[in-house]
Amino acid sequence: MGQHIHSKNSPHPHVHDTGNIAVAFVMNTLFAVVELAGGLITNSVAILSDALHDFGDSLSLGTAWYFQRKSRKASSESYNYGYLRFSLVGAFINAVVLLVGSIFIIHEAVSRLTKPVQPDPGGMIILAVLGIVVNGAAMLRLRKGSSVNEKMVSIHFLEDVLGWLAVMIGAVVMMFKDIPVLDPILSLAIAAFVLFNVYRNIKPAFQIILQGAPDGLGETEIRQLVVDGTEVLDLHDFHLWTLDGEHHILSMHIVVNRNMDLKNAEVLKENIKRKLHELHITHATIEVEYDPDH
Repeated sequence: MGQHIHSKNSPHPHVHDTGNIAVAFVMNTLFAVVELAGGLITNSVAILSDALHDFGDSLSLGTAWYFQRKSRKASSESYNYGYLRFSLVGAFINAVVLLVGSIFIIHEAVSRLTKPVQPDPGGMIILAVLGIVVNGAAMLRLRKGSSVNEKMVSIHFLEDVLGWLAVMIGAVVMMFKDIPVLDPILSLAIAAFVLFNVYRNIKPAFQIILQGAPDGLGETEIRQLVVDGTEVLDLHDFHLWTLDGEHHILSMHIVVNRNMDLKNAEVLKENIKRKLHELHITHATIEVEYDPDH
């Protein structure tokens, strides 16, 4: 006999995730407009390029917001586990945008190594300070989130904060020395850092898509929780995977004494499910088998 913990509206993703991404989208779009105007005023190709990059970010943020919102829908006949994994689609799109943006930055940086451009350093410093404040605030808000999508989006703003920090450092140096080649060197370092973070954050998303077990949770931990101090003699046919990195699914068979009646078996399963829920296992299918030798 088996029982499956499942309600039409469970599990409930954090409500704040879509709000965080929506705020990030508005902040990024407004600042991209300011950045475009500032690039024209300061005659800075670097800032104009970053404005183009930020408009691309806004597109990906809007997409991420849509898929994160979609992931909050209740389960349906087509998606009976719900739409939680739709948030991963947004994470993958953001990863692609970051990769394309990084390639663009690398291309621009390499071209400026051979043909350096000297912009207006004073205007660059003003825009850099504004960029650090706006993008830093968005990054901190998103880093408090727990979804893979929010973490991926936060890399956009980490990239922008570091980019503006590099712009500010380069602008300060260029106010006193004629070293325009400093800007593309810093840009290459930032691009390398961003690519590393894309890999580090997209790896868990691939693990989820491939139905890998949640990090730090496996059969050993579940066995200890279920068997120790209970009437469960053993467990097998163990399968554990995660929907979105936060909400997990488990199916297993537990072996009990042959003399256990149906009512006590149901009580035992309910107790096990309560323990599992504390580990964020929100869907559990438990089959009971009776040991003929005990």
